Amino acid sequence: MTDTARHDTARHDGDSWDLASSVGATATAVAASRAVASKGPDPLLADPWAEPLVRAVGVEHFIALIDGDVLQATDADSGFSHRTVTEQITVRTRFFDDFFVNAARDGVRQAVILASGLDTRAYRLPWPAGTTVYEIDQPEVIEFKTRTLADLGAEPTAERSTVAIDLREDWPAALRAAGLDPSAPTAWIAEGLLVYLPPEAQDRLFDEITALSAPGSRLATEHMDMTGLPDDWAEQLTERSRRLGSQINLAELFYLGERHGAADYLEGKGWRTDILTGRDAFARNGFDQPTDELESLGANSGYLTATLD
Repeated sequence: MTDTARHDTARHDGDSWDLASSVGATATAVAASRAVASKGPDPLLADPWAEPLVRAVGVEHFIALIDGDVLQATDADSGFSHRTVTEQITVRTRFFDDFFVNAARDGVRQAVILASGLDTRAYRLPWPAGTTVYEIDQPEVIEFKTRTLADLGAEPTAERSTVAIDLREDWPAALRAAGLDPSAPTAWIAEGLLVYLPPEAQDRLFDEITALSAPGSRLATEHMDMTGLPDDWAEQLTERSRRLGSQINLAELFYLGERHGAADYLEGKGWRTDILTGRDAFARNGFDQPTDELESLGANSGYLTATLD
């Protein structure tokens, strides 16, 4: 796709991206981390498609990350050691993997991945027969991943239905047109998405999910508690990543400021919520949570699941 990540500009209404620019580049960064955690004699993850997808995108920094050229040269105290990167992405990936596996075990046969990026769950999870996985993202992102995985010979392990549309457009209508049945339970994930949405767009997203969800539907996303973080935490996080060669300006991509807490807002819409703290999520996987609050995005942040009664 490209040999270098394009410089980011501040978010604005109607902006777009591919997998080497803006928000799309963050999806490639996450896939690169999954690829790192899937390598070695004792890998923590098993995502065989992450590495070839990242290599196909072609951003030099992310390829260097996979090849070990970045993390081997870092200081363990920088927050970007090999261990930190692999454990963080392992906790995050296993949480959302387990969410889908458990929902499918309990009979949910519709799964929706919002802003799917380079997510490969439709290709690597053990979906029961009759399950449809819907992936929603920008048209260029959907086209690139679908074509690249087909060229690699990858076969989905469920019925995969792509919805090539921006979440700022009428994605609920597009999702229904793609086959989603709002009268049947659905499992939704919004992984690494909320901080890239303006506060009012986050509320609207939850409203639209609720309107499409039958009783028994489930939702998983991050639980963000930024209390205690410095005001310039996004700039500090950007500076850390740039010391390692990344050109992603997170401070320009995040939408900061006051917003409704996801748990409180969803409860007001009739969802029962449960929060898994980062500390407990790391412990569940046999890891210690990073002591650097900047890396963990606040000591009380973690993961949220919700069920619609």
